[in-house]
Amino acid sequence: MASKAEGDKEPMNEQAVANLYGAMRAELNQIYSKITELEMEVSEHSLVMGAIQPLDPSRRCYRMIGGVLVERNIKEVLPAVQRNKEGLEEVIARLNEALEKKKKDIAEFEAKYKIRMRKAGDEVEDSSRKEGSAQGVLVGPAS
Repeated sequence: MASKAEGDKEPMNEQAVANLYGAMRAELNQIYSKITELEMEVSEHSLVMGAIQPLDPSRRCYRMIGGVLVERNIKEVLPAVQRNKEGLEEVIARLNEALEKKKKDIAEFEAKYKIRMRKAGDEVEDSSRKEGSAQGVLVGPAS
């Protein structure tokens, strides 16, 4: 969606630019969330590997596969957990590349349309002139 609108030659109105910018920021936040989620899964895989590596390879263990608990032994489960962990790390690397590309796209979009983030301090100063000693909540953009 972003690349289609950016490729248009006609100037976009202010509301369309704001909507597109908001969508780009939301997509950036989704990528951040997915990376965090996958990093937690990698951490869990590492904990499992650390717990079962020192045990006897013929020892029985259980593994959840697609919502079904199956009985295996450690020598079968350990390589599978290792492969899953490596796959997750690969996906995280690709998401990090996508994240950097999206950051670059957003920076170019901000430069093209001269977008500036409104600082919370600016809002507090404006309201304090009107109301005296007003206190505000500072909410910064996700970085």
